Amino acid sequence: MLSQIDKILDDISKQVNEDIEQIDPNIKKLLDVMEDDVSYSSNELMQKLNLKAKEGFRRNYLRPAIDQNLIYMTIPDKPKSKNQRYIKV
Repeated sequence: MLSQIDKILDDISKQVNEDIEQIDPNIKKLLDVMEDDVSYSSNELMQKLNLKAKEGFRRNYLRPAIDQNLIYMTIPDKPKSKNQRYIKV
């Protein structure tokens, strides 16, 4: 019984590691600068990543992370709201 549980846990661990390796490096950088359960504005995230171009940040970091359900918007109905914040899942 325990050996079966160990095998299942090993399989899950391998799958998680494979999933992490498949994440785009830009998204991984974004996730690395975000703390769990802390909301960030896009400007705060750009500052943490030392980025200047807002459109490039949205295209290469923010949108792909949202599309992969790795972060979420606090106001999904108003994506361009000045009060929009982002939280790591």
